[in-house]
Amino acid sequence: MKLITFTVPCYNSAGYMSKCIDSLLKGGDEVEILIIDDGSKDDTGVIADIYERDYPGICRAIHQENGGHGEGINQGLAHATGKFFKVVDSDDWVNEKALVRVLNAIREMDAPEKLADLIVCNYVYEYSETGTTQTICYKNVFPDGKLVSWDETKHFGASQYLTLHSAIYRTEILHQCGRVLPKHIFYEDNLFVYDPLPLTKKVLYLNADFYRYLIGREGQSVAEATMVKRWSHQMLVSKEIFASHDLVKLKKENPKLARYMYHELVLMMTIASIFTRLNMTDEAEDEVKKMWAYAQSINPAIARRIRYFSLASFVNFPGKVGRRLSIFCYRFAHKVVAFN
Repeated sequence: MKLITFTVPCYNSAGYMSKCIDSLLKGGDEVEILIIDDGSKDDTGVIADIYERDYPGICRAIHQENGGHGEGINQGLAHATGKFFKVVDSDDWVNEKALVRVLNAIREMDAPEKLADLIVCNYVYEYSETGTTQTICYKNVFPDGKLVSWDETKHFGASQYLTLHSAIYRTEILHQCGRVLPKHIFYEDNLFVYDPLPLTKKVLYLNADFYRYLIGREGQSVAEATMVKRWSHQMLVSKEIFASHDLVKLKKENPKLARYMYHELVLMMTIASIFTRLNMTDEAEDEVKKMWAYAQSINPAIARRIRYFSLASFVNFPGKVGRRLSIFCYRFAHKVVAFN
């Protein structure tokens, strides 16, 4: 069995995908690289086939009709043979030294009591316009290199949460979860990371800057203008996340994990609210109200707590004046405390 399967969803990625794949090839024969050509119109599919030809047994090209990023992850998971599963976007890459540490850690999981359900690593924002970097680490939450339960973890920071870039799930956990990501929807990776969490009993944190996350590519889904335009995607994903687990029940079984999942839920609902309200339209305003009404219908206690007694309360002031005030709060947080 391969130690890890890397899935690389690609759509019109011919200009930059090789940097990503080449960084993964440093793992040698112990890694599997699934290159998902998502109905690309450029030479992405051709490049994927070349990698499969040149690196048999390591690289595999999978061609599909365009289904979006989530469907690329679905296909990768369906074909994965590795013990662990990691998504790497085609414009990102991984650090070789950190990759070696990840592989060494997985290799040492040779007994059930040593097996992690989730590996967490640092990731690094690579800002293309300025050439600067920013590292997101979790050493304040997890001990380095030690397999722990959620009860042994510490609190996450206010803007700190697990992401597609930091999380490496054991493949079996993802299969047990059974989550099929929606097609043609952006930001579904938040659902991919959030939904399996209650199945994780043991977590291993490696204080290594593993994932390099490019910021600044034109048309990138995390650009503010793009996120505002795709507000309906934010809404859909946030509602799916809210409905996925009963945190009141989970708190009785695993209080530390429930606390973290509530923290992430607050962030997701806050982000969905603010980027929808940034449209400055009555239609978008109505959708924010519908999101909260939906949350209220699923879990009234959690919905009320998030809307009125959390970070989300600062971006959900009612009316047009409230909308402007909410946007001011977001701009202030974005500039002063680097909330993004």
